[in-house]
Order: sequence, then C-alpha cells, then structure tokens
Amino acid sequence: MKLIHVSDVHLTRPGNSLYGTDPAERLHACVASINRDHSDADLCVITGDLAHDGEPEAYQALDAILQMLSIPVQLLIGNHDRRDHVIAQFPRLAFDEHGFVQTSRKTPVGTCIFMDTVQAGVHAGVYCEQRQQWLAQRLEMAAGDDVFLFMHHAPLPTGMASMTALGIAAADAAALKHLITAYGRVRHLFFGHYHRPMHGTWAGVGFSCIRGLNHQIALPVHGDETLRFNHEPPSYAIVLIENDTLVIHHHDFMDPSAVFAPRLGGADEGER
Repeated sequence: MKLIHVSDVHLTRPGNSLYGTDPAERLHACVASINRDHSDADLCVITGDLAHDGEPEAYQALDAILQMLSIPVQLLIGNHDRRDHVIAQFPRLAFDEHGFVQTSRKTPVGTCIFMDTVQAGVHAGVYCEQRQQWLAQRLEMAAGDDVFLFMHHAPLPTGMASMTALGIAAADAAALKHLITAYGRVRHLFFGHYHRPMHGTWAGVGFSCIRGLNHQIALPVHGDETLRFNHEPPSYAIVLIENDTLVIHHHDFMDPSAVFAPRLGGADEGER
C-alpha cells in the first residue's frame, strides 16, 4: 500500500497571506506534485490544521483545491480548525456518536484509524474517555489486523518543550499508551502539529511527523525553547507499506534545486 501524508495546510480566506506566504499556492503545488508523481497512491491523509482560523471560506477553498487531487483523501482536524465548520463543508466526513471527527478504514495492509485529538478553544491535545472508548472498540474490531494510527497531536514528548506542552495531555497519553500496548499490533503513529520532520518510537511503536505546507517550527537551539517559525521548504511524506516493512520518504516538493544524473565512471577535476 502506498499512502501520502500531508499536514498543517493552514489555509486562509482566499487572497490572504500567512506569515508572508500564500497557503493556497502551496496546497496547489502540493496537489500538482502528488498528481504528477504519485497518482498510484491509494490514499492521501491530511492530519489537521486544514485552515488557520477555521473560517468557512477557507474550507470552501480547501474543498475546491482537493477536488483536483487524483487520489482519495482522508481529512483529520487540528487545533486551528473549527469542527462544526469542517463538518458543514465536508458532510460526507465520518464522525462518531459524540460528534468527534473519527473513523477507521480497512485496507490491504491492515486497519487505518483516524483520530480526533482536538478540544475547542485550546491548542493542546485531548483524547478524553469517550474517545478512548471509541478507540478501544475500533481496536477490538480490527482483531488481528496491523493498525496504523493517524492524529494531529502527539501523545509523546518531542524534545521541543514549547511544543510538547501543546501535545496530548499526560493522563490521556497514558491511557493511549495502555490501549496501544494492550492491542499489541499498532505498527505506526502518524501525526502533524509540530511542523518538523521527526521519527522515533513510543511504547515500542514507530512514529513520524512531517513539515507543514505553509510555515515550519524552527528547531530549538540549546537553552532556548522560545517558539519560533521559519520557512524551510514544505514537504509531504510517501509511505510504502508491505508485509513487515514500512518506509517513509519526505519530498520537499517546492525545493528549487535541479535533479541531475552523476557520472558513474568518475568525473574530471572541474566536475568534482
């Protein structure tokens, strides 16, 4: 199975820039890159912060751009999103009995579970008891499947104190760890929110995060945990899953550097 992971689009009202760049222009470039190079992918998952301020006009613009995408797409919400506005614009988007934007999908490689870690009015993540019960049911329904979890916030410390404080609350994270450990077949956690390429393990499970589409969070330097942004190139991830192998490639789709073929037989002094 081939997945595309995109996160943190931060669309604004049409015509409005954000931190000196145009989120819509970058989403257009992202969609064009996926259509050109990865139209064979089975699914594109966007892990939240679809809009920066949650305006209906931003979601209308998102809908129009995503209709150009040649592969199916699954949307999650993030702390910048308005759950009610997302559901209004995307009425076919699945949500649970409590109104949380959560669903699961059976695939040839296992079950993908798409989670809602948002609490209205706060930027930190939450995965309350109602949502934990829903996840426990979905894990039980997955019986014997490998499981891949997608969320906006992470339930783990990231080494970035300013952003770890905006992750999933410690008590909820502990409950998540218990569910994941008890199930025993969760293979990977995918999340956004941190606007950085990160990889590692948590509770014995691999995780990955990617850059956002509009702006990034600068990697903290020693002794300085001030939250700062920068404009490193946006990227999306290409996820290849087969049997016991999961490979993730990051593609900086707006990187202007040229692609070239090296001389395999050596080069003269001027080409070294």
